[in-house]
Amino acid sequence: MKFQRITLKPEQMDGLPCIRGLRIPVATVVDMVASGMTNEAILDAFPDLEVDDIREALQFAVSSA
Repeated sequence: MKFQRITLKPEQMDGLPCIRGLRIPVATVVDMVASGMTNEAILDAFPDLEVDDIREALQFAVSSA
């Protein structure tokens, strides 16, 4: 599966997978969902994110497991 919203840059965030080149790691988004936060709460916490970013972060996490 190709991920359009996930970037891997060795020079950014120690190479962690991030959302669209932002300094928001996929793991942070996944942890927020796992802790019970709603999409709306996550988007309030990170205004640069979009709902599709959250979906793709979850898909990425599942594919990496």
